[in-house]
Amino acid sequence: MKVFLLLGVINGFLAVALGAFGAHGLEGKLSEKMIATWEKAVQYQMFHTVALFVTAILMQKMQVTSVATAGWFFFAGILLFSGSLYIYSTTAIKTFAMITPIGGVAFLIGWILLGYAIVKYV
Repeated sequence: MKVFLLLGVINGFLAVALGAFGAHGLEGKLSEKMIATWEKAVQYQMFHTVALFVTAILMQKMQVTSVATAGWFFFAGILLFSGSLYIYSTTAIKTFAMITPIGGVAFLIGWILLGYAIVKYV
């Protein structure tokens, strides 16, 4: 439980910091498309930061491995989805954009596992 609370805090901090950096530090340095890509990365990082907190809260109520596994998938999704978009938007190296869907699948698996635990154990 504690690990997901800490991951939530760290990712929440990073999402705010990276959002501010994108809005102020990258303005005029990247194309509109790449700024929008950066913003998408921030948005999904923050959404799944909330999912990490939900995971931690549910772990306290349920001792079910699928909840913890969901949390790890959310974290992997943040790294792969948002991380690849941050790198792609600042380098324009398309290889990084090809990693993004893997992160998206990790997010989806996390949500499926969380839903499964709720349906089965709540």
